[in-house]
Amino acid sequence: MKTHVDGFVFDLDGTVYLGEHALPGAVDALLALRQNGKRIVFVSNKPLQTRSDYAAKLTGLGIPVEADDVITSGFVLGHYLAKTEPQLRLYVIGETGLRDELRGYGLTVVDEFMGQDPQQVIQPLNVDAVVVAFDRTLDYRKLNTAYQALRKGARFFATNADKACPMPGGAIPDAGGTIAALGHMTGPKPEMLAGKPSALMMQVALEKLGLPSKRCMMVGDRPFMQVRKKYFLPVARKFGMVIQQGIRSGDIWASDSTHTVISLSALTVFYFAAAPLLKASGIIKDPYQKSQLSRRKKEVLDFIQRALFKNHGAGSQ
Repeated sequence: MKTHVDGFVFDLDGTVYLGEHALPGAVDALLALRQNGKRIVFVSNKPLQTRSDYAAKLTGLGIPVEADDVITSGFVLGHYLAKTEPQLRLYVIGETGLRDELRGYGLTVVDEFMGQDPQQVIQPLNVDAVVVAFDRTLDYRKLNTAYQALRKGARFFATNADKACPMPGGAIPDAGGTIAALGHMTGPKPEMLAGKPSALMMQVALEKLGLPSKRCMMVGDRPFMQVRKKYFLPVARKFGMVIQQGIRSGDIWASDSTHTVISLSALTVFYFAAAPLLKASGIIKDPYQKSQLSRRKKEVLDFIQRALFKNHGAGSQ
């Protein structure tokens, strides 16, 4: 049975833009989807700015976006804790934007213990839980405070577990290393991960789209993040398709009986735009049927690259 794809969940860093610049094809693809009446939400594991900040950035790149169209790991964590654990006093390894966002939900964020020597045993007074996030200001004081709090039984939450954040010219360390270090030293792992590959973020995205998951498509940049079985696959199995941009060498195509991942050098959401052309060309009878996709994968990918990336300027922006 053919399933129309009407909702799209786009990752941001490394998919829509890199640094301060849109990636080739991203603006054209998103505007084309909107012109065809498709619903779009954007997700980011980066809790450095507010949703309004991300919306302003996307608008500045030529993609008009409202704050309500953006879902960050900080937003998901704040929403979750305010709803389930509003009484917790949080020690946050994170930057000012995340701390302010959590406080905006009425949550208590404990200040740094500046009166204590960071090279000694810090006493983390009135800390019920530790939150770890991407933090470019991470120092020994923060690491020591979180370590002491976890040793004393504080609960453990995290916005995201990314190893690195893509940047122009490479990548920089993300929250994953901090989580791993604290886990190695104290034993516990985060009891809740707010961002991708957590199913929680995808559930929030689906609620925003207001569509059944089988009519939605995920567009991201790393297979580890998008289809990791432990977290994302329970939701990914329900999606019509999971699309992957691919920022490193490896298989251009991977599939199983429940989901499909396509990897191209530009935004492969153009596959959706190509569906009518694929059918009209006779390359594939039903572009939405995964069995046909798997049999004709090379022809489909070649067709997308020739007909769409050239005609729609996906590789020239």
